[in-house]
Amino acid sequence: MTNTFTAVVHKEGGLYVAECPEVGTASQGETLEEAVLNLKEATEVYLEEFPIQQTYRPILTTFEVEAHA
Repeated sequence: MTNTFTAVVHKEGGLYVAECPEVGTASQGETLEEAVLNLKEATEVYLEEFPIQQTYRPILTTFEVEAHA
């Protein structure tokens, strides 16, 4: 069975950090592609040990916050 998961990626210093909100896994890489590939591998290993019964799709949106100096 194949499941589709979300990768949320941000840059920290010189690395890309990728997180999967559905499972809670995270990984990193020097490129965006490497970070997502590493996240996929980490998620596969995690799911071998802790299978999930049902997945949900997170709702992704944005919001603005006014910065006060």
